[in-house]
Amino acid sequence: MIAFEVWTAGLWFVALAIVFVFGLEIPKLSENATLAFAGYERMSAILDPYNLNIPARVQEVIIFLMVAGTLALNSRRNIQLIIQQANIARERANLSRHFPPNIVDQMAERDQPLGAIRSQDVAVMFVDIVVFTRMARHQTPEEVITLLRQFHNRLEGLVFEHHGTLDKFLGDGLMATFGTPSPGPHDAANTLRCGREMLAEIETWNTARKEAGAEPIKVSIGLHYGAVVLGDIGSERRLEYAVLGDTVNVASRLEVITRELGVEMVTSDDLVNAVNSDADADADSTGLLSNFDSAEPQHLRGRDDPINAWTF
Repeated sequence: MIAFEVWTAGLWFVALAIVFVFGLEIPKLSENATLAFAGYERMSAILDPYNLNIPARVQEVIIFLMVAGTLALNSRRNIQLIIQQANIARERANLSRHFPPNIVDQMAERDQPLGAIRSQDVAVMFVDIVVFTRMARHQTPEEVITLLRQFHNRLEGLVFEHHGTLDKFLGDGLMATFGTPSPGPHDAANTLRCGREMLAEIETWNTARKEAGAEPIKVSIGLHYGAVVLGDIGSERRLEYAVLGDTVNVASRLEVITRELGVEMVTSDDLVNAVNSDADADADSTGLLSNFDSAEPQHLRGRDDPINAWTF
């Protein structure tokens, strides 16, 4: 619009200059019009369509530039608002890849920044495909990526369905937290329920894979509940929202020892106690903890004291 108004004003002035400088022949008023305005030379000059009237023409150009400039500024503001809304929509879309939709809505309404450093109790889950390296050795790269996408897509939906946060994908596994960014009263129960439904989903998927002639997969899950530190880590160029602490390390180690114990899921005694202390989940806590067996205290790498665990 600015280019249009500049070019139009320029052509306008050029046309006036050509007529004024070169004195081009300009038609005069008809005889009848001249007689009608006889004695009113000023009115005749103003109404004469063939009169250059340079001051009036300059005034018209200035008004044209002002109006066109106002429209250009208004258009620029509208474009900026559209870009701003698009950026907000993109940010919400990026958040929705990590948080369930209800949490994204809560975070969008809060003034407190996401990266405020704090400590709180959180349930942590680690999931991994057992012997994935051996499986990938006999598959093409395209088949490996397809398998991982299907695997992640199934488990991601279950994490969000149970009000969890997808912390990150770990190659052939994932890490999820329950109670971030804001803790809730049912985080432990949601974690355990999510783990059980993940195993059921994998079993259903394996049935379809067997019918298709594909090798079934086996997953291992580690769960723990305890205090973590939440906040942004990284540099000024790139920040990442992180969940840190011993609770995260314990959950990861519990997932690893599922192979030694020959089970699919290992949960800490702390998470089981948190489930039992959930008054609202008390009615179905027996169902959540069914088929779990108390294991001997487990010695985890990096910890001096053993941890009480339950196996599924």
